[in-house]
Amino acid sequence: MIEHLMVFPDRDVAEEVADQLSDDDEFASVRVVSEALAGEDDAEDVDWVVHVVVDTIDDPSGAVARGLAERFTALAEENDGWLDEDRSSVE
Repeated sequence: MIEHLMVFPDRDVAEEVADQLSDDDEFASVRVVSEALAGEDDAEDVDWVVHVVVDTIDDPSGAVARGLAERFTALAEENDGWLDEDRSSVE
């Protein structure tokens, strides 16, 4: 199993991306969660994370996993977000 986190500053965008990915049967789980920035007390300073779990891939360094990371990077960047590289492909 591998996980990917795409981070967006806007909740609506995160939900749209999650809806698009939810239509794809290759993912075990797709959900949107909020992530408060460290040290921020303001509720407006929240990033929205699309958490994707893929249970059919075991090797995060394999070609399929790398291709999926590239797909998520492009999708995130198209929507003013980014792929959290530090927390992607967590087993």
